[in-house]
Amino acid sequence: LQYHTNLRVVVRVMASVASGSTPSFFGSLRRFDAYPKTMEDFRIKTCGGATITIISAVIMVSLFVAELNFFLGVSIKEKLLMDTTRSELLDIYIDITFQHLPCDYISVDAMDVSGGQQVDVDHDIKKRRLKSDGSPIGEEKVEALGENNKTEALDPNRCESCYGSESEQYKCCNTCEDVRNAYRAKGWGLESLGAIEQCRREGIAQKISEIKDEQCNVQGSLQVSKVSGNFHISPGKSFQQNHAHVHDLKFLHKFPLNLTHTVNRLAFGEFVPGQANPLDNHTFVATALNAMRQYYVQIVPMRYEKISGEVILSNQYSVTYHAKHIDLAKAARGEQAGLPGMFVTYEISPLMVEVSENRRSFTHFLTGVCAIIGGVFTVAGIIDSFVYNSYRAFQKKLELGKVS
Repeated sequence: LQYHTNLRVVVRVMASVASGSTPSFFGSLRRFDAYPKTMEDFRIKTCGGATITIISAVIMVSLFVAELNFFLGVSIKEKLLMDTTRSELLDIYIDITFQHLPCDYISVDAMDVSGGQQVDVDHDIKKRRLKSDGSPIGEEKVEALGENNKTEALDPNRCESCYGSESEQYKCCNTCEDVRNAYRAKGWGLESLGAIEQCRREGIAQKISEIKDEQCNVQGSLQVSKVSGNFHISPGKSFQQNHAHVHDLKFLHKFPLNLTHTVNRLAFGEFVPGQANPLDNHTFVATALNAMRQYYVQIVPMRYEKISGEVILSNQYSVTYHAKHIDLAKAARGEQAGLPGMFVTYEISPLMVEVSENRRSFTHFLTGVCAIIGGVFTVAGIIDSFVYNSYRAFQKKLELGKVS
């Protein structure tokens, strides 16, 4: 008892010395201290408290790192507005592999509602021949269908027959391709290449037989008007006849046309961060020959502004698709509409999505850090108090013999 009395006297004296015997400004200010201090001798440290402290520190550091990474990143803001860039051109990037069609069978065409047409596109389009296992054959080539069938004329001044299809444009046909073009200009079909001397000399029939198991990778870009339209990749040489778009399938009707293909990439416009194109890595497996695969694409223009101020004009799109079988005999008689191949029909929305990158607020970061530290510290204090008081209560009952 005497010890406790002396201790209270010592504490009272120390408090009196610390606060001062006379009232002062600082003495009055101490009354507002919301964090009163206790003497070191009255603090009790436990192993449980140490464990909770270490766990709390780990949690606070982890949450701080996550909050810092979030702050250093960029926030994305989107808004919708009317598209005022209708006069610009639209870039279409394609990378498509046909697993059962040789490159010599394929032509690429584009057309739009304004009347613009690009027939048998051979610029900015690369057709790469692939073996049946997908490995490349030779180098990539940029050429129109049939150019690789040409051979050097035996006599530059010779004039060979066009087999009845002579015209002002085709007076002489020195190659197999010249004969085929002359027939197309007349609107005639050339069914037997073996009957044409130029084709026999160039070994066209043999070559067609040799390449029938090849694959073809078509990649490159098309630049079209920014209006609704379509582009398609189809077998047969394409050309215009009487204001109609025609594909010459006469010499291919004896060969199976399997339109199985994989769209490695199909994009309308430049790549922007975070963009995902719905048709990328999409594979269509044709369950029947002479299939017509149609993709209906809805394009939404997009303006992407990076945090550096760089602006990218691109497009997002959604897609639905449909497939049907084409009977070539009925199509030739006009009894069925359509053509074997891959067709992409697109429409452009009058609205534009504007996307901008922005830095996150530093005050928001500070608020988050304070919330993390204060929240973890408070919760850890509650848990520590609960554990300590529970342990003390259990210890007292154990001392009193109330725990069996």
